Amino acid sequence: MEAQEQDIHIGTPQLEWEVDEFPAHSRGRLWYTLCAILGVALIVYAVATANFLFAVIVLMIGVITLLSTFRTPERVPVLLTNTGVVVSDMYYDYEAIKDFSIAYDPPHVKNLYFEFHSPWHPLLTVHLEDVDPNEVRELLLPYCMENLHRVEENLTDVLRRLYKL
Repeated sequence: MEAQEQDIHIGTPQLEWEVDEFPAHSRGRLWYTLCAILGVALIVYAVATANFLFAVIVLMIGVITLLSTFRTPERVPVLLTNTGVVVSDMYYDYEAIKDFSIAYDPPHVKNLYFEFHSPWHPLLTVHLEDVDPNEVRELLLPYCMENLHRVEENLTDVLRRLYKL
């Protein structure tokens, strides 16, 4: 019963695929060693300059990164409907979306970006996996504008991929 009510609110599904909750990276011993050295150096610097909040933040980042290593990412559904976009359990209405863009340079870059009207809502990045980007584009064009200027991966995604963050 609950699933039927949810379908009414999110519209009619037009395309569906699954993506990893977060990118899973294979990090070697060298990566962990370099990050540990950098983390300790940053904590020593923070304590030396009496910036204890920075030390706590660096320590938290280290712990979160270490914990995420032992957790495999869950597969979450992505759904394009006639009223909006569903990613995992979040629904984004097309009226809230300013524009979309597709950065496609296989095998590493296959991203769909959604920019929102609200300045408080960050850019949403959805990995396309093996979905045809032309099919996604054709489905989205009747509902929201396409940003033809953003054709490459954004800097945050490049840094995450290169530094395995």
